[in-house]
Amino acid sequence: GRQIRYSDRFRAEGTNVNFVEESPEGGLIVATYERGVEDETLACGTGVTASALAYYLRKKWPVDALEVPIEAKGGQLSVHFRAQPGAIAFSDIWLCGPAQWVFSGTTNPN
Repeated sequence: GRQIRYSDRFRAEGTNVNFVEESPEGGLIVATYERGVEDETLACGTGVTASALAYYLRKKWPVDALEVPIEAKGGQLSVHFRAQPGAIAFSDIWLCGPAQWVFSGTTNPN
């Protein structure tokens, strides 16, 4: 991920790099190297969602509503969406997964 993120093509603005493979159980396995963090992260919502939409386009499924299960380092997610078959158009896109409190803190602005 680091090599792609810092390649000449992306060096100026940076990019997140997602490694995607089909899961034997169906759906996708996604690993993300995230700019700003400059390391692998547990998940990236934008990358997971884009991976699911690209997967649909690659499979050329003739259905208009779909759920793609996603396995990320941070846990199980799923992307639900509607597609217009034969077109590159999507609506009603939802990234679903568990939420948990991971940090609490206070700050003094003075």
